[in-house]
Amino acid sequence: MAATRPDLVFVNGRVLTVDARFSVASALAVTGGAVSAVGDRREVMAAAGPGTRVVDLAGGTLLPGINDAHLHGCAFGMTRPPLSVDLAAPGVRSIADVAEAVRAAAERTPPGEWVFGHGWDPGTLRECAADPERLPDRYDLDAVSPDRPVLLYAASGHATWVNSAAMAAAGVPGGPGGGAVPGLVADARGVPTGLFQEGAQELVHRALPPLSARVRAEALRAALRTLARLGVTSFTEPGLGPGGDALMRGALAADTLDVYGRLLADGELTARVGVLWLPAGMAGTVEEFVRGLDAVAGFRSPDPRRLAVHGVKVFADGIPLNRTSWMHEEYVGGGFGCLCVGGDSDEERSAAVAEMVRHGHEAGHQLGVHVTGDRAIDTVVDAFAAAAERHPRPDPRHYAIHGDFLTARSMRTLARHGFGVNMNPTIKWAVADIEEHFVGPERAAYEWPYRDALDAGVRVTSGSDAPVTFPDWRQGVSTMMLRESRGSGRVSGADQCISLREALRTYTADAAWQDFAEGWKGSLEVGKAADLCVVGGDLLSADPHDIPGMPVVFTAVGGEVVHDELGG
Repeated sequence: MAATRPDLVFVNGRVLTVDARFSVASALAVTGGAVSAVGDRREVMAAAGPGTRVVDLAGGTLLPGINDAHLHGCAFGMTRPPLSVDLAAPGVRSIADVAEAVRAAAERTPPGEWVFGHGWDPGTLRECAADPERLPDRYDLDAVSPDRPVLLYAASGHATWVNSAAMAAAGVPGGPGGGAVPGLVADARGVPTGLFQEGAQELVHRALPPLSARVRAEALRAALRTLARLGVTSFTEPGLGPGGDALMRGALAADTLDVYGRLLADGELTARVGVLWLPAGMAGTVEEFVRGLDAVAGFRSPDPRRLAVHGVKVFADGIPLNRTSWMHEEYVGGGFGCLCVGGDSDEERSAAVAEMVRHGHEAGHQLGVHVTGDRAIDTVVDAFAAAAERHPRPDPRHYAIHGDFLTARSMRTLARHGFGVNMNPTIKWAVADIEEHFVGPERAAYEWPYRDALDAGVRVTSGSDAPVTFPDWRQGVSTMMLRESRGSGRVSGADQCISLREALRTYTADAAWQDFAEGWKGSLEVGKAADLCVVGGDLLSADPHDIPGMPVVFTAVGGEVVHDELGG
């Protein structure tokens, strides 16, 4: 019986296997969707046949397909034009720029319809950067769209900026006293300014027209096209379920999981998607969490390697730029933030988080908990440990999502129990400068302590949190190596830099671990899935400053080519 010939052979470049030894080869073969040989050109080419496509890497680098461990696929697609006005830097640099973009969009929008935008960031808006107390308000938008409701999502996803027409459509009072809701920003008279943070965003989000299945599918296709061009072959969709009904126009609702399923059935799901179920929203209660958790039981995937629900998402606190991360020490200007779950005191909220973690753990789920402040992280990690000790089960792989100010004691606890943390280097790059205004230079430099976490033995993965930042792993790798900020270029926390090899693991082998999939993806070893990314140039010898500009020229998922600039 004749041996099966490879479908693809890659030669004339570096092959970074990201195996346990980080072996480097010069050729690789793919047969039937899996890696079938790794070695030098002579031995790999020996198996090639007349039907084998031989890909000349031309000095480029082949590495495992990128696994973005935290990326809101549907929400990211919803932020791309024409579904939303792009308000991200560098195209938008000021509140005046935002107003002009909204004015142009409002002129194109039929009367009565909403204008949506995404990507504004106080760190890149000139007026806010000059004076952190100057926040966007509805009057900025009323001047350019007095009649059509306008809703603009912050890049972080933790704030929404609207005009007066949107507030009226949502039934939010615009006079004194209307701001007496946590997260609803008001002026000194108690008048809502049009800025809604954290759970208060639902006050306006719930008034939005529902997303159709067609629009959800259009958004996902747009996201998948972009990810293929970036070499991303897997991602974690971190939160779909009843808790997402009012988040990002409903992009995080359970209906989006159904649309993923339809794309899979139609052969259009060109990346592997692992989902965290979202039982409750940003200000959810234990009762909402328990009720929403039951709904995930009915989901069954026909191809769990392409689409699966891996775990459950919980929101524990907010973000530093809103001063809603729960901190041990005060913010610059005062305040400690707090947990965002339901409860009237820190003790009640801490107990609620612990109960959600306990319930999810005992139900057999992996837990990914959005948590950023150091006091909140300690609370969540303690809850992980308590749940595991009370109800032992093999390898649950719970993890802290974001983990901005991960403490040394929480690192030790995570490592001891085999838990992890998912960090966000491209957010570090974007906010490092302005973060100092909120937490001071020392804490801002420490934020996302990659070096300390790895040295403590914690499994660390990386994600873009798109649409918070663009899902460009190349910028993420560069930032992990350099810790330089986007705005000033200053180094923020040089002692937390890590190596190229360590950085790549967070996007490949260790991200596969988060998905319970390290046995079949995440490294280029014989028998594993041929999820591939090729960049032009030698990644091992590149200056870290140059990595963001190295082109992605080829992407394959399970041997299926989804992006190809190499030809042949």
